[in-house]
Parts: sequence; structure tokens; C-alpha cells
Amino acid sequence: MIVIDTNIVLDAFVFDDASTGALKAALGQRSIAWLATQPMRDELERVLAYPLIVKRLLRQQRSAAEVLQQFDAQASLVDVAPRAHVRCRDPDDQKFVDLAVAHQAGLLSKDRAVLCLSKRLLPHGVRAQAIYQTSP
Repeated sequence: MIVIDTNIVLDAFVFDDASTGALKAALGQRSIAWLATQPMRDELERVLAYPLIVKRLLRQQRSAAEVLQQFDAQASLVDVAPRAHVRCRDPDDQKFVDLAVAHQAGLLSKDRAVLCLSKRLLPHGVRAQAIYQTSP
């Protein structure tokens, strides 16, 4: 199981970042379960309306609706997790930490506020990293 923050979702499905190739393959093959919540989807929907993202989507002849369809097809929506004992300095990222801790899932994020929690998350069964890897 894995929790993916919004920036990584954008890298994979909007910016087609090469570093997300293994993640996209694993999601496409359903060899990993992507857990998300409605607030995470709402955040993605909001970010897809940012001018920079809209321009990028237009250049790719894609729409925000298509990105959200991809999210809906690949992510499993679950209930919002209770607040974890591990606190993130960025309140916008806490929801990702909470969900990963609640499900002992991997956590993909490029956010420093999340990645600096790596050692504190390990005892909770959470491996936080910036790039999806199939082995530790």
C-alpha cells in the first residue's frame, strides 16, 4: 500500500516526470494499492486549476477531468485517518502522514517537511521516500 502526495501525483500524471515511471507502471499493473481520501482528491482538483498546471495540460491536450479520472481509476478512496502522533510541520501534508500511519503504508512525497519525518515514521511501519522503489 502507498500514499502519494499531490506533487508526486502531478509529476506522474501532469508533468510525466521520468522519475515516476516505476510508480506509474506499478499503479497501472495494480501491483501496489494507492490509498487516498476525498480531501486528497479535492486538493488535487484545486491544484489542477492553478494557471501553470492549466497551461501544461493545454500543451499536452489533456484536461483536469482526465487527470481526475486517472486518479479515480487508480486510487482507492478510504476514510480520513485519525491524526497521527507524528506531526508534520506543514499542516497541508499532515493528511498524507496520517493516512500512511493509519494503514502502515509507504509514503511518497518530495516535501521536505514530510521527508524529514522518515526516521520517526519507520517505527509506525511507514517508509517515506521521494521516489517509488519496489525494494528498500
